Amino acid sequence: MKTVEAIKDEEKLQTMKRYLKNKSTRDYCLFLLGINTGIRIHDLLHIKVNELMDEAGSMFTYLQSNLYNAPPVYLNDAVLLALRTCINERDLKHSDFLFKSRKTNEPISRQQAYRIINEASKHAGITGSIGTHTLRKTFGYHAYKKGIAISLIQKRLQHHTPSDTRQYLGLTTQAPKNLQLDVNL
Repeated sequence: MKTVEAIKDEEKLQTMKRYLKNKSTRDYCLFLLGINTGIRIHDLLHIKVNELMDEAGSMFTYLQSNLYNAPPVYLNDAVLLALRTCINERDLKHSDFLFKSRKTNEPISRQQAYRIINEASKHAGITGSIGTHTLRKTFGYHAYKKGIAISLIQKRLQHHTPSDTRQYLGLTTQAPKNLQLDVNL
């Protein structure tokens, strides 16, 4: 099995986002949710609308799924907007899977998710190994680069040790460059 890499180039991420947004709200939402949360692909594909919003249509800012035993996942404004757009445009019911297949009431398959991500990565000119796991690795890599503590990323990704997380993300250094902890009391 080939090891996939994180998408490290933010411009390529933006290119993929534009491509997917123009192609399909479902596919764009899958990509955006994956790179912003680090949720495993199986769990992403099995999210139901009722885990994201209440009966009245109010969006939750945290996702707590019964599918995995992890802390609640924060949903930022961009993700919430994409979710609302996807749900509304596709006229999804409260009990529907968010990433419902166009042919059945089941979620899309891992293979279909792979095709979506792979097609967008080719469009963006990415030549490295890309797969569904790329979303999760991209989340972890960029969280680390933005100064999020490796221990918090470890917890989100449900790894046993910080060194497991560093290895998973392909990091060779212990801390981000130019880390400045200025409490400024």
